[in-house]
Amino acid sequence: MLDLIIRGGDVVTPQGVARCDVAVAGETIAAVAAPGTLADTTATRIIDAAGKIVIPGGVDPHVHMHHPWMLPDGTTLTTKGPDHVGRAALHGGTTTLIDFAYWRAEHSIQAAIDSRDQDFVGRSNCDWAYHLMASTDPPQHHMGELAEAIQAGYPTVKIFTTNILPSRQGRMVDFGDIWEIFKVLAKHRGLGVIHAEDNDIVMHMYAKLIAEGRVGFENLAEVHNQLSEDLSFRRVLRLAKSVPGTAIYMMHVSAATGVAAIAEGRAKGRPVYGESLHQYMLYSAEDYRRPNGQIYHTYPSLKFAEDHAALWAGTNYGAIQTVATDEICCPLKFKLQGNKIDDTTGGNAGVEPRVSLIYTETVEKRGYDLGQFVNLISSNAAKIMGLYPRKGALAIGSDADIVLLDTRQRHAVKAAEMHEADYSPWEGRDLACWPSMTLLRGKVVVEAGALKGALSDGQHLSRKVADEVRSRPAV
Repeated sequence: MLDLIIRGGDVVTPQGVARCDVAVAGETIAAVAAPGTLADTTATRIIDAAGKIVIPGGVDPHVHMHHPWMLPDGTTLTTKGPDHVGRAALHGGTTTLIDFAYWRAEHSIQAAIDSRDQDFVGRSNCDWAYHLMASTDPPQHHMGELAEAIQAGYPTVKIFTTNILPSRQGRMVDFGDIWEIFKVLAKHRGLGVIHAEDNDIVMHMYAKLIAEGRVGFENLAEVHNQLSEDLSFRRVLRLAKSVPGTAIYMMHVSAATGVAAIAEGRAKGRPVYGESLHQYMLYSAEDYRRPNGQIYHTYPSLKFAEDHAALWAGTNYGAIQTVATDEICCPLKFKLQGNKIDDTTGGNAGVEPRVSLIYTETVEKRGYDLGQFVNLISSNAAKIMGLYPRKGALAIGSDADIVLLDTRQRHAVKAAEMHEADYSPWEGRDLACWPSMTLLRGKVVVEAGALKGALSDGQHLSRKVADEVRSRPAV
């Protein structure tokens, strides 16, 4: 007996788009069949999807939940956790979130994982995974632990090439240590996920602008600039080339220079992938000058029109595989608390509108097909991060993470009507659709705007990056 059949929608499968029925048994997809093939009597519930687009649940590969952030007054803000952000994600059609476990020199990698489990287990509406986040001066004995963690299902390592802010220490990993990490990743089939900026350029520009008295946050694009992205991306790519078998994923690509570096690497057959954020693709440094302009900011900074053009082109020819959020969910008063180049709060609230926003910008405005849209918000992240085809696919045996997108639910974004924060950088933005239903592993967790899921629904996802993803630009 089937649990449910979703009938008559335009279903986006790995093979293309077809009007068909999707059957669910337990937590997985049991059939994708021609309309009418499956009798009503074979299922407990029939869901009418006529006139709707049926897609796999969104996968956001870059979020920060229950994340510590130092405020300008010296206090530490802990951002909203998976209980809150996961709820917003489900309402917006995202069912899987990848966060970070903070690997520090003074603790074992397993301790970092255990600590994050305390934040997530029994507290997440969504399924989740962790990137391991390296910090400054990782001890050599941790390299053995890293190998064990990769084999245990934690194959991705976040690496910073900058401390981002002058007051912050402990983030940047020196290139010698990155070299050692790359050796472990190559040998044990992991993936480096990189926040790449040139620390010398960034810190030079902080000092220069402070000396000149141009410290307003509206000048952030001069600090976290295009040259920094160019130099850092190319240095990371060159280091990866020196360690055969190293695959890398460049996080939050913000500039045309970063797009060009990735494209050149991929043209040479190197396994390098690019992620951008929706705010980088749709907002520019000019938006910093708008009222409450901090709400558009994350690190690195917003850039310019020519960078927008390159990022969008990259989603077409392959330099940009995914669109993520870099989610930092906090109240507006904290997002606005910093107003200088060296204290502005990074990240913003974007996980709920992401899927509908990218549909609007790709399918409606730029003529992308539904398969390209689904790749950007779900399938490509699942493939690169070692979750496919369990996630990111409407196929027999895949998890029944299913979203019904309704193009009749056109509306303007209003933070007050969402479930994320008391502000939205997308306030007033016209969206061409909205999810009418979200399923997580076969359970209807959001229906007609009402949350049906529970905090016990989310599960940790063990991952393994496919050899083809690691050996060539397969996605």
